[in-house]
Amino acid sequence: MKKIAVIFIFLFGLNLSAQSLKISPNGRFFTENNKPFFWLGDTAWLLLKKCTREETINYLETRKKQGFNAIQVMLLHDLKNPTNAYGDKAIEGTDVSKRIVTKGNNFQNPTEYDYWDHVEWVIDEAAKRKMYMALVLIWGSNVKADLLNESQAKSYAEFLANRFKNKRNIIWLNGGDLRGEDHQNIWNIIGKTLKANDKNHLITFHPRGRTMSSEFFHNENWLDFNMFQSGHRNYAQDISPDEKHHFGEDNWRYVDNDYALKPIKPTLDGEPSYENIPQGLHDPKQTRWTDADVRRYAYWSVFAGGAGFTYGENSVMQFYKKGEPNPAYGVEIDWRESINSKGANQMLFLKKLMLSKPYFERVPANELVANQGEKYNYIAATKGKNYVFFYTYTGRGINVKMGFLKDSKITFYWLNPTDGTYSAKNVIPNQGVQTFSPPSDKKGGNDWVLILEK
Repeated sequence: MKKIAVIFIFLFGLNLSAQSLKISPNGRFFTENNKPFFWLGDTAWLLLKKCTREETINYLETRKKQGFNAIQVMLLHDLKNPTNAYGDKAIEGTDVSKRIVTKGNNFQNPTEYDYWDHVEWVIDEAAKRKMYMALVLIWGSNVKADLLNESQAKSYAEFLANRFKNKRNIIWLNGGDLRGEDHQNIWNIIGKTLKANDKNHLITFHPRGRTMSSEFFHNENWLDFNMFQSGHRNYAQDISPDEKHHFGEDNWRYVDNDYALKPIKPTLDGEPSYENIPQGLHDPKQTRWTDADVRRYAYWSVFAGGAGFTYGENSVMQFYKKGEPNPAYGVEIDWRESINSKGANQMLFLKKLMLSKPYFERVPANELVANQGEKYNYIAATKGKNYVFFYTYTGRGINVKMGFLKDSKITFYWLNPTDGTYSAKNVIPNQGVQTFSPPSDKKGGNDWVLILEK
């Protein structure tokens, strides 16, 4: 009986190890257990700081049902107040090299558990639901304020790597909303230290808005995949003279940049505009980003070659509760209500679509679009050997250069990204340039996915 138990534990341990996220053989995507893994992330930045364990379960259960599998959170948001919902302090003063750690992890006795025990509990609860925790070690504002030196950064990264390296569901997010060139030595120390002490988990860098990890760290051995933050500004707002990339809402352009780089690494939008947040972030009087905007960011970046997409919602990312003082970014809705916002429930349709066809062969296919368009009229396309997907945000017709799929006739049909429903299938001759008109009026937010297949 003891032998059976030992064998079971051994095999179970192997299974946990095998489930860790890896890079696909072609370098473009993620894989788990040799199967496609489509990153569907959520920005839950203040989960560890503000949520009780009961609230955490509520959050994880809801996001699991909505199809999310990568939860982006901050381990330490503000070094001047590094506490969680129970008042547990993470460190002494503002020094990350002086962690407050108690013996045991009995949550019934406050003297036997600590801040880091709570972090581990959240990681384990996410693992039960087959969800990854994408952990930002420290928010960039603390580094910008010189609250972290090289020695402290190394000590902190060593502590985290050694404590959590045997958890199967960890992804490391170096950085934290800061340009990579700002205290670049600190970020490199953290990245190299994580990689040296933890061979099991992938590492990326979460950059400032309208910048990419590839700008600063693409050739670093510790960077396994790229992440960019397309940011929260609309076309008219994206004019800052000190910023290099004036892409406005064209987040697909960041993917285009990373897709051409060597060595090949996956890339994805780790922070686009959040649903229900003011355009430009800081003026509550501005128009709010909607579920339609979120869908546009998602399909544009993924069809351009992105390995996934991270969604965000204003109330949820800061876990705002009605009546809290000093709410940020004009937040108005309690997070327990906004967790079921339209956009959050629509992301699953993209994930299902991408996993419905052979995945690792997928490449961008804009060359098949005869009427590409600009800004909101832009049409995105991606293809495999026997299928092509096209996305139109405005409901405008799609002119397709036929002939890519080697068959005399082609099947086509439509996906409605708002509810996940499909139209009836039709057949059309596979020749010339064919125009496909979506079943809707032409206007922003009447978005559709055209599917062509043999």
